Amino acid sequence: MNADRWRVRATTAIGAMLFVLTGVGLWRQHLYDTDGFTILALVQGAFYVAAVALTWRGGLSRRALIAALALAALMHLAVLLAPPYLSDDINRYVWDGRVEAAGINPYRYVPADPQLAALRDATIFPSVNRSDYAPTIYPPVAESIFFLGTRLSESLTAMKATLLVIELAGVLLLIRLLDEQRLPRERVLIYAWHPLTLWEFAGSGHVDVAVVTLVVLALWARGRQIAWLTGTALAAAALVKFFPAVLFPALYRRWDWKMPVAAAATVILAYLPFIGAGGAVLGFLPGYLKEEDLQSGAGFFLWKVFRGLGPLDHVGAALYLALAGAALAALAVRSLFTAEYRYLASAMTLAVATTVLLSPHYAWYFAWVVPFICFTPRASVLYLTVACPLLYFVPGGPDAEGARTPFEWAIYGPFAALVVLELWWRRAPRAGLGGIREVG
Repeated sequence: MNADRWRVRATTAIGAMLFVLTGVGLWRQHLYDTDGFTILALVQGAFYVAAVALTWRGGLSRRALIAALALAALMHLAVLLAPPYLSDDINRYVWDGRVEAAGINPYRYVPADPQLAALRDATIFPSVNRSDYAPTIYPPVAESIFFLGTRLSESLTAMKATLLVIELAGVLLLIRLLDEQRLPRERVLIYAWHPLTLWEFAGSGHVDVAVVTLVVLALWARGRQIAWLTGTALAAAALVKFFPAVLFPALYRRWDWKMPVAAAATVILAYLPFIGAGGAVLGFLPGYLKEEDLQSGAGFFLWKVFRGLGPLDHVGAALYLALAGAALAALAVRSLFTAEYRYLASAMTLAVATTVLLSPHYAWYFAWVVPFICFTPRASVLYLTVACPLLYFVPGGPDAEGARTPFEWAIYGPFAALVVLELWWRRAPRAGLGGIREVG
């Protein structure tokens, strides 16, 4: 049996196992067994990593790749049809779309406000989180998606289906970008088979999937040197969730004015329909930062580690924020002066650094870095995205912060060790060792 045939058979077997585990995961969700589901997701992640190792260098026939993508589509469809389990955020999406359709600015009122009483129902409204004290937190491009997603039906399934169509566009763009970078198309399975994107996008219907698609569009446009589209797509991604804005230095071409102008115009045009809310147009964002202990610093894992050293025990979060900002600024400057062909690697570095420095409390915040793995082989980033479901072991309530720390160590400790090994390995080719081809 030649190597390619063995690779196809092994990949098929792993794909079948991922499909079976998807069914088991849906069963554990039906039983409301979060711990059992989380263990299942981690096991699924281990099989997924084996699939990545098999397909990284290519070797699948066109027919085998189409079959693998069809399997991914089946898994996503099965999870799509199940009710959301890990998060109830999608109820807010449907609610916001309904509010917009009624001609009301979603930044002006909390869902429980008497002004919105006529829009309440027995299905969506009771499940909207923070309904009595928080207006929407989502930026305007996300709000536009919510509006479009509810025009066919104001249901959770219709909203998830809308987001799945957006994800499909992102997968097609990812294949196109792989082709243009002369990389194996099989690497699209790094995204399509990832358990994190399966459960968080098809399952919970998180709008972060639009971030992924728009970021991939910006990366593709940057490769084609279409400056206005790069700026527009990146700005739109940042107006779904704010953090993709950190990629600007990596995608900016020195002395180019079209990209920043297009980005600025996109921001202005996106906010215009909601400008009547005035200063409230940021919605619940300030309150969310406080709620997640980001203002106090208690929500940052690295800050907790530094404070545990002793002398910093009574220092406020301002020091950590300053150091984190300086680190990101240094990476941004480095990106500006890095060779243009390395823009994918620079963007990945900024995306991963931002995610690690923020140390999100929810697994879906890690999903936006998954597409970058298709271009740059980083075992550390692969581990980060596979291990982040450990956060689902954390119980809610006032003791959640203390309970989260051991699981954060299990996520970020091995990640840091792998980063050290990768830095050593990057020096290894100079000593005569072979390396893996990567972009950038």
